Amino acid sequence: MGKVTGFLEIDRQEQKYQPASDRIRHFREFTVPLSQTDVERQAARCMDCGVPFCHGPTGCPVNNQIPDWNDLVFAGDWEEASRNLHSTNNFPDFTGRICPAPCEEACTLNLEDIPVAIKTVEQAIVDRAFKEGWIKPEPATTKTGKTVAVIGSGPAGMAAAQQLARAGHTVHVYEREPRAGGLLRYGIPDFKMEKHYIDRRVEQLEAEGVTFHYGCEIGKDVEFEEIYTRHDATLLCTGAERPRDPGIPGMDLKGAMYAMPFLVQQNRRVGGEDISEEDPYWAGGKHVVVVGGGDTASDCVGTSFRQGALSVTQMDIRPMPPLKEDKNQFWPYWPTKFRTSTSQAEGAEREFSAATLAVVGDEDGVVTGVKCARVDEKRVPIEGTEFILKADLVLAAIGFSGPNMETYIKEAGDELELDPRTNVKANTEDYKTSIKKVFAAGDVRKGQSLVVWAIREGRQAAKSIDEFLTGSSNLPR
Repeated sequence: MGKVTGFLEIDRQEQKYQPASDRIRHFREFTVPLSQTDVERQAARCMDCGVPFCHGPTGCPVNNQIPDWNDLVFAGDWEEASRNLHSTNNFPDFTGRICPAPCEEACTLNLEDIPVAIKTVEQAIVDRAFKEGWIKPEPATTKTGKTVAVIGSGPAGMAAAQQLARAGHTVHVYEREPRAGGLLRYGIPDFKMEKHYIDRRVEQLEAEGVTFHYGCEIGKDVEFEEIYTRHDATLLCTGAERPRDPGIPGMDLKGAMYAMPFLVQQNRRVGGEDISEEDPYWAGGKHVVVVGGGDTASDCVGTSFRQGALSVTQMDIRPMPPLKEDKNQFWPYWPTKFRTSTSQAEGAEREFSAATLAVVGDEDGVVTGVKCARVDEKRVPIEGTEFILKADLVLAAIGFSGPNMETYIKEAGDELELDPRTNVKANTEDYKTSIKKVFAAGDVRKGQSLVVWAIREGRQAAKSIDEFLTGSSNLPR
């Protein structure tokens, strides 16, 4: 814990943001970090709560020892705080920026709506650790002679690769894209996390012996059988990238599309990649309608504003949630309550209890609007409530239904067992699939989820693979 009476004496303080009018003019991060003194004061608010739900199963998937590193920051021992933080989380610079912070919802002080600013402290620790040079490559002192293929370089793949390399295995990461990071790089906009944070982690992994193979899609560029034969174990970390079909008539019109191609192209544009051969997806000068109420939809909102959209309306079939949750009912679990993302705060109109019935267009097949209707408590459209929203660009962002089926999954056929949701079937005890020496972790196994869950699964799968290859493991679970 921090200061015994800190939670009584010190008010909660978070990072501030650049004004919306300024930040929509660029794609860089727009948070204004707290000073070192202010971060130490926030860490001091961590109280002696008896049962720290923040780092239990309800709060932190990677089980960060939050009270411990809060106390270390309060005491001024930032270097030890960094060691403690990295003992459970390979990439706190990622989670400190984009995690929705279920730990703060589980904080005891959240019973009074003033939780410890855990996410702010976490980001401050890792940013200072890099600045001070405390984070260095940790290559294995001895090699096992075993090789592991990691297919996919998202947060699950990167976490697993790092753990396995540190255990002494030779690790090869196969990535379809020209750079590592998966949707962490290509799906999440730079204004939420700039990609040089991924680059420095890739450099760290390479210094620890991990080899990255880019532009290599398994099942297309290289056969899965070849990878399977070449390595002693294979870990599937290819994510859940198949978009959920909204079932909306008119999605074939020009100007209607799924969210990910829109976001991915913009990230490629910001990253300086060549997109000259692609059709441009651009919201500038357009009225944009985003179908969906989640994080991907919010990312579409922020990206559209930065491209110069005239208006952005976000459609959510769910009713508007309560402004404040019932603590007795939900705490310490993640509650459903009204939240406004930074992107939504930049000027989006939000329509709740509204179904998207169809995308409408002109005789040339170009989008002109979206037909909508209010819905009842069962989400059934109410007759007579229909209305048309003007739209030049419609982005469907209602989530993902599973992994891409046209790559190694198709090649493996019935040999690779899938669960009823078409994810690769594996349990969380050993992460083994139905194919010998093949494992699966992250969204490809769990389904669409958070970056912090991907890191957790990558770490746990690495321990299972280490045990499979050597008979025992000293890696943490």
